[in-house]
Parts: sequence; C-alpha cells; structure tokens
Amino acid sequence: MNRDRLVIVDGIRTPFCRMGTDLAALGADELGRVAVNALLTRTGLDPAVVDEVIFGCVGQPAEAANLARIIALRAGIPQHVPAVTVHRNCASGLESLTQAYERMVAGRGEIFIVGGAESMSNLPLLYTPTAARKFAKLNRAKTLGQRVSAMAAFRPADFNPRVGLMLGLTDPVCGLNMGQTAELLAREFRVSREEQDAFALESHRRASLAREKLAEEICPVFVSGKSVVTADNGPRAEQTSEQLARLKPVFERAHGTVTAGNASQITDGAVALLVMSEAAAQRFGRKPLGALTGYAYAGCDPSRMGLGPLFALAQTEVRYGFKLSDADLVELNEAFAAQALAVLKGAESAEFARSALRRETPLGHVPREKLNVNGGSIALGHPVGATGARLVLTSLKELERRQARRAVATLCVGGGQGAAVWLERIL
Repeated sequence: MNRDRLVIVDGIRTPFCRMGTDLAALGADELGRVAVNALLTRTGLDPAVVDEVIFGCVGQPAEAANLARIIALRAGIPQHVPAVTVHRNCASGLESLTQAYERMVAGRGEIFIVGGAESMSNLPLLYTPTAARKFAKLNRAKTLGQRVSAMAAFRPADFNPRVGLMLGLTDPVCGLNMGQTAELLAREFRVSREEQDAFALESHRRASLAREKLAEEICPVFVSGKSVVTADNGPRAEQTSEQLARLKPVFERAHGTVTAGNASQITDGAVALLVMSEAAAQRFGRKPLGALTGYAYAGCDPSRMGLGPLFALAQTEVRYGFKLSDADLVELNEAFAAQALAVLKGAESAEFARSALRRETPLGHVPREKLNVNGGSIALGHPVGATGARLVLTSLKELERRQARRAVATLCVGGGQGAAVWLERIL
C-alpha cells in the first residue's frame, strides 16, 4: 500500500454523550453536519475540491435517507459532490475510510470527507405488522363510522412497540443479542466478573485522565435551549470497583457476568476525517496526521462475533506482514469488557491460533501500556456508526504526541465479522 497511500490530513468529532442525555435532541444528520462543518472550518478546505463524502451509519433515520448526502449538503458541500452512506455495523466508520482508499486506487477521486454518525437516542420504536395494518386501515377511513370501526379493532398489545435498538442488537442468524455473545466468550475464555469490572474501571480511569488530550479531538455542539456541549459525558472519574460490583447482570440474570458497568455505553456522536492521496496532500501543502498502511475485514461465527478482531488481525499479518508486536499503540474497541479480554487472551493462545486461525503461532501479547491508552468505549461510549472513525482519529493524535510510528485499530462487528486498520505516522 506504499505506492498509493491514502493519508489522513485532519479529523474532528462531536462530544460522545450517553443516549437520552445532552445530544438526544439532535439526529444523526445534524451531528454529522456539525462534525463536517467543524472539519471544514478547522482545515480551511474549499469544499468544492472534495471528490466524495462517505459516511457510516447503522440506524439510518427514515427522514434522512442516504444520510451522507444530507450531511454533505447541509454542511455546505456543493451539490456536484456525490455522497454515499455505508453500513458495516460497528465497523461502519472504518468502512468509510477504506472505501475512500479503494476509490483512490481505482482512480475515482483523490480527496474525501469520511466518518460516521449515530444518534442512538433516536432509534425508533416499531409497531408490529398487525398493528401497522390497523393503523393503515384507520388512515384510509373516510367516514366517522369507518373510523370508529377501525379504532375498535385495536387491542392493548397493538400499543406495545418493538424497541428498534434491541432489534438491531440481536443477531437474526444465531438468535443471540450482543450481550449474550459476550457472556458466551466470558465462559469459553474464563473471563471472570472481577476481571471485567477491573477492565471497565481502568477504561474510566484512563479516559478521565485523558480529558485534556481528548478535548483536542472535539468540537462544541450547540443544542437549542441548552448550553453548549463541549465534552464527553461518559467517563466517570469517581467510578469505584465497589460500585461496579453491585451492578446486576443484564443478559443472563442468574449466572451472567456482563453488566451495564462493564459494557460499552449506548451513545450519540459523530466523527469527520479529511483524507486524500499523498500526492494531493503534497500539492495542497498539507501535513497529514498519518497514513493508512493496511486493512482487512474478516468473517467469524456470529455467536462469537466479539472475536472478530483476531481474524482480521491475522489477515493483515498475512497480507502486509504487520504483527501485533509492530504496533506502538493498539485501539481495541471495548464493545464489552468480556469481549475485549477474550480477544487479548485469544491473541496469546496457541490453541486458538491452530484451531480457529489455522496458523502455527499465536498473534501475540498486547501490553496494557499500549492498549486503549486514553480509555475506550466502556467509558467514552460507542455510537456504532462513528466509533471506527474515532479509533482512527484517537490513534493518530496519540502517535503524534508520543512521536511513535505505528498503530492498529480493530473492532468486533455484529453479525460475526472483524475489522482492523493499520496506521502510520508520517515521519
């Protein structure tokens, strides 16, 4: 990938805020618009030179079909610039980046705005098909008698909607929700409740200590009727192990170990990145944050979707020769503490390497001093369509601070996939 490198020139994100809190009044389209506007302002880029806007979103709002196009036009990008929304569940933000690379090498553009946006607060409540037919009949009623007849057909159960969020977090193939897949990994990899809570506590500690650093990524968001939102509201500096230990399991109440405290927070937020070919960056006199140097997407068992990073990392080693030991920083998305710890254990397991990855040697050890050094999604939150792009932005900012060379960002993906991207600071 060194011949035609895609470089990340700059990036910015909104604060990440828990579902139902500071950003709940804003849809994914507005969050994305804010991020893209802030990116254009920060970089001073003429929006007319952009070749395409590519944005990830999982819960795409019905009122903003092709979310990327709505974001682009509302952010002031000229109408001749096309835009496309991509969806690879939790890896959607990474998908936007790698699709820009693929367009670049295909000769279909040099300058892209990519990223992701998600408003999990605004995921819909859905009526059953039976209730929907009754509402449709009521809507078609012309006379008072027809309306009374249509209304008489309703039953209390018709007003018990299905929660869109829960439907989206349940795998239709294996029948498990994402939390249940984490419980499965906790049992198979012998990840204790104590280990999970300790991992979660460390995520909050690191994110709280990194607030000033993370502020460099964040643009303010103005919410009508409220004060400006300037910071993530997920990290809890006062979090204690005793508080975490008191929480009840959510997904398997009798014998489970996954709780609201050791799982990623359900969150609203958006990220925007300016990326371009290295040649274009040189022409425009831009000094990039870093370059994309390798990536892979891999499939795995949907019921063990949390192990997806291991399969993707194995592929990047085969394709590019990058080993875990080559990374100065590792950003492993914290969907669940159980899942992240299972990935770390699986990476060191010779048995897992042979039986699952079909290789003779394990992927390797990830030192904690390299892992999620500014906290992860347990503390910061996981707006699913945007998280992949945040991992890229956070990694490159930290490489610059440390004057280090290489980082890998990796996620598990609902439906049984993994994604990994390798990034390099331009020396």
